[in-house]
Amino acid sequence: MVTTEQPAVNLNRSQLREMWSELSTEEQVNSFKKLSALDAAMFFADLETHDQARIILALPIHERRLWLRSLDPDDAADVIQKTKEEERQALLDMLDPSTRTEVFALLAYAEDEAGGVMNSRYVQVRPDMSVGEAIIYFRKQARTQEETIYYIYVLDNEQRLVGTISMRELLLAAPEQQVHDVMRTQLITISENLDQEEIGNLLSGNSLLALPVVDKDGHMKGVVTVHDVVDVVQEEATEDIQKMGGSESLDAPYLQITVPQMVKKRVGWLTVLFIGEMLTANTMQFYESEIAKAVVLALFLPLIISSGGNAGSQASTLVIRAMALGEVRVRDCLRVIKREFIIGIALGSILAVIALVRVILWPFASAVYGKYFITIGIAVAVSVAGVVLWGALIGSFLPFVLKKVGWDPASASAPFVATIVDVTGLIIYFTVASFLLRGALL
Repeated sequence: MVTTEQPAVNLNRSQLREMWSELSTEEQVNSFKKLSALDAAMFFADLETHDQARIILALPIHERRLWLRSLDPDDAADVIQKTKEEERQALLDMLDPSTRTEVFALLAYAEDEAGGVMNSRYVQVRPDMSVGEAIIYFRKQARTQEETIYYIYVLDNEQRLVGTISMRELLLAAPEQQVHDVMRTQLITISENLDQEEIGNLLSGNSLLALPVVDKDGHMKGVVTVHDVVDVVQEEATEDIQKMGGSESLDAPYLQITVPQMVKKRVGWLTVLFIGEMLTANTMQFYESEIAKAVVLALFLPLIISSGGNAGSQASTLVIRAMALGEVRVRDCLRVIKREFIIGIALGSILAVIALVRVILWPFASAVYGKYFITIGIAVAVSVAGVVLWGALIGSFLPFVLKKVGWDPASASAPFVATIVDVTGLIIYFTVASFLLRGALL
């Protein structure tokens, strides 16, 4: 709660939005309070959930109640979930009894499930109503349920979903017709526990504006709209990108994460990757005699391992994104690996030719690499081809393994794949070199 009043600059809504991330919490609150009532309402509605939570907690108690009650139940639940456990009950008590019951029910679901993002308010009619009665009923409900009026849901006496009808279909039907004669009964529904990423895929894949949430017995629980999923898609994409960069996902904007928190979120994977890279030294120690006999082999180590790491990072990034978009599933694993095998051979062959030409045609190659420079060039080329192929296979296979065991495929990040390929790439390189240069340099 703000205890000292800070001078606030008079900013309009667009200026405040532009400067928002640069202001302290006190400055944000004071500038927000100087907006007109209409601008403040519009600005608050557009804020991210974590920003709404911070603003509400920074306001005096009577103002907290006002802004919390301005939110729909699903949005209020999201805001409350962003607060500490000890603060939640006080916020719940600020809601009117009926809304509090709805929000409390939503809080029982995980944030990333359909139940956690759905709106429990929607327009409903009975199948035995006439179209004329349904239109009157729809108008009454629509005044308080603007966010979910994409479709009208037809429920029986036991609150089971039996059909849907769009506003257009309702208005075009004859007033004397009954709702059950014009409603659609081929429904796409989602369960309460469906992951929010899957919801986004269903909405976009079926070009829908909203999806009804039902329990196992078909009872209507709520509605997930495109508006809800826009934030979900952005959140999921951001989380995946952060994980693919070798970091834990951030739960707030970058500049709002403290330095100790940022270190904590990044040090874990960085430590794991560092320990993994230690195996590189162990591998090189195993081939110490080969390196001592042919120091020239060490010149190409960065070339070999970076090529494999880059190929693996490419493959893992493409596969992870395809999985996130629903373009590939676990059952497509073999198809993807076969494709990446062919792609890996093609890419490896192209890079191998470049490497061979680079070594053989390099000016004074015999002076730099010795009289066996052609054989060295062949060894490097074969190794590059093998490591690139191996990197493509690892990068495409690992996300499926993680998905199968229930982990986030984004954990198969580019740095993680590159580390694995670095170690195994050394083994491939020195094995090929030992075979081709045995009796010559080795």
